[in-house]
Amino acid sequence: MKTIKGPAIFLAQFAGDEAPFDSLDSIAGWAAGHGYRGVQIPSWDGRLFDLAKAAESTAYCDEVKGILAAHDIELTELSTHLQGQLVAVHPAYDTAFDGFAPASVHNNPKARQEWAVDQLMKAAKASRNLGLTAHATFSGALAWPYLYPWPQRPPGLIETAFDELARRWTPILNAFDEAGVDLCYEIHPGEDLFDGATFEMFLERVKNHPRCNILYDPSHFVLQQLDYLDYIDIYHDRIRMFHVKDAEFNPTGRQGVYSGFQSWADRAGRFRSLGDGQVDFSSIFSKLTRHGFDGWAVLEWECCLKDSEQGAAEGADFIQAHIINVAARAFDDFAASGTDEAANRRMLGIG
Repeated sequence: MKTIKGPAIFLAQFAGDEAPFDSLDSIAGWAAGHGYRGVQIPSWDGRLFDLAKAAESTAYCDEVKGILAAHDIELTELSTHLQGQLVAVHPAYDTAFDGFAPASVHNNPKARQEWAVDQLMKAAKASRNLGLTAHATFSGALAWPYLYPWPQRPPGLIETAFDELARRWTPILNAFDEAGVDLCYEIHPGEDLFDGATFEMFLERVKNHPRCNILYDPSHFVLQQLDYLDYIDIYHDRIRMFHVKDAEFNPTGRQGVYSGFQSWADRAGRFRSLGDGQVDFSSIFSKLTRHGFDGWAVLEWECCLKDSEQGAAEGADFIQAHIINVAARAFDDFAASGTDEAANRRMLGIG
């Protein structure tokens, strides 16, 4: 067993144009002030990070780590959630997802995908230069519009989608392998990898690639009504990252899992600040600790009711209270009898 590191915070939902959220130095100071010991950086946000420079310059990477170290903060991982989404986009979402990419590739799906792949390749190099061991991303989606089997899906449709998804990601996985970094897909509705079954379909097609791993976030499983504790027992050997995010599911006679196209505040399933939802974090931290997870516990703040500043202020203490410092000895060592092999054999009647 190992002790989980933390608390840390994902900066994507906090970065902005006003201080203290407009530069890496100031946001690191803000995070440290709330008690965080690590930050996860969104690689697409130029106010905080320059991905292209990090991929080429170890001096720049040392500068980034130095800025954080000045606040007693560590860099936990980089994220390419937005770029990873664009590795595979169904045409139905072309317009919606163009905003994730620079204007130069808008209305050009092929150029947008090439840009996204290049971003992931840069992220592999940048992670290596920063001395990181894991990286967060999304898988993108080709099959997602066909989630519900009506009209009936034609034979081979889903298999073809996952074959293509694996074809696109295999070179990226190989690049991360060369960099010595685990690529961790956040298992998330809207992605083709949204539960255990879909992850297994993908994993099989990338030939059980050693760098194909999981960013575990229980909030997305609450909204799907998936057993998020059993998920840890099944996939713990592939879980290399952990987003600590809360959620709740309160079905009514009017809506359930699909939530009737309602706004976040009015949905049956909705994200909440830590401690305000239904996720059993005590059991999650216990299971992850039991299975030897020694990565970072990273707050991802999303809540339809509470202000982000309040959520961040409460989050560090919440995570710290759930981290289990692994025992160095058994609790009943005081009662050890000090017997030896011969005594053991006598006790069993075989001596």
